[in-house]
Amino acid sequence: MNTKLRQDADRIIEKAITAVKPDEAVRRCLQDQTFSGNIYLVAVGKAAWQMADAAVKCMKQPITGGIVVTKYHHIMGEIPGVTCYEAGHPVPDTNSYLGTQAVLDLTADLKPEDTVLFLLSGGGSALFEKPLIPTEEMEDITGQLLACGADIVEINTIRKRLSGVKGGRFGQWCAPASVFSIILSDVLGDPLDMIASGPAAPDHSSCADALAIAEKYQLTLSPQAMECLNKETPKDLPNVTSKIIGSVRELCRAAEKECRFLGYEPVFLTDQLNCQAKEAGAFLGSIARSQAGTSRNLAFIAGGETVVHLTGKGLGGRNQELALSAAAQLEGLEQTALFSIGSDGTDGPTDAAGGYVDTDTAATLRGMGISIPSVLSDNDAYHALKKAGGLIITGPTGTNVNDVAVLLIKGEAL
Repeated sequence: MNTKLRQDADRIIEKAITAVKPDEAVRRCLQDQTFSGNIYLVAVGKAAWQMADAAVKCMKQPITGGIVVTKYHHIMGEIPGVTCYEAGHPVPDTNSYLGTQAVLDLTADLKPEDTVLFLLSGGGSALFEKPLIPTEEMEDITGQLLACGADIVEINTIRKRLSGVKGGRFGQWCAPASVFSIILSDVLGDPLDMIASGPAAPDHSSCADALAIAEKYQLTLSPQAMECLNKETPKDLPNVTSKIIGSVRELCRAAEKECRFLGYEPVFLTDQLNCQAKEAGAFLGSIARSQAGTSRNLAFIAGGETVVHLTGKGLGGRNQELALSAAAQLEGLEQTALFSIGSDGTDGPTDAAGGYVDTDTAATLRGMGISIPSVLSDNDAYHALKKAGGLIITGPTGTNVNDVAVLLIKGEAL
């Protein structure tokens, strides 16, 4: 393993994630805000605890009550006046439903002068849920969508119609009270109705869209679920005001800034990466080969969110699969490495944020008798990267604004 490149990678990761933590952004958003009536804080998503903690600390007015619903192991302490729930992700579980019901109970009897401060981040689609179909079928449909490689927009288009709180239905539930929504986006292009399935946003997707996705992926749906797909969601929510405070673009720009500080010439490729993880890894690997022999230090940056098509039963995540897919093309090059991470610190159902590979990774694995194509076929990037020393472990970061992948090349003249 190239120690210097790994050190550069770790520094870029640390600085990029720190730059998109929501604390300061939440404070900026609330510093000039005053609210009428009782204030009820509801925070949902992987960054919910961090956002709620920042809000309670900076608000000039006390809250009447509050609830956080976030992913397991993401609560970092008590917040005065706020009850915290941890729940399942990416598939909802009993605690998702309990936390959501607690939110609905808290906001059940709102008056026109009251305010719901709604803090929303990625992961909310699983964490904030009141199914309109049996929970077992909801979990099965979510599993089907994940397994077939549907992207987050397609997944949310289906899930919001099977839910009593998504697709604008929570915003509708809170009326006649006002909802002030502060959002950390994990969806490319920042569409309000798709971030965490848009609980407090007018829904721009249609029943026809949902039915087309169900047909595209040949989803197995009960008559009750099909009936839900044919029911329209709220298209106008005059009681809701929404502010986006962070997205993958800021993550990429922060990575770009640190690359420049470390002496690389950053090349910003995209913040709209949206394809299979293996394809993205192969593409970045091909860039590495095309730059072989350069005399410059280069850093190619791509942000977005890839998908994994499950063909095996291994352990991994989209960032680990992206990195491992590039490893074979990096072999034989000089001073070249690639990493890909999820900004929330968790990649798939693992304890890793993502993966790192360099010019030594493929040979290291081959020496252990490990075939990269076989590993990728079994979706088992986690165990391969662990053996090669390529796992990136950050722990929960308190933010969630998609992923960033960076290809680092040290020029031969240096």
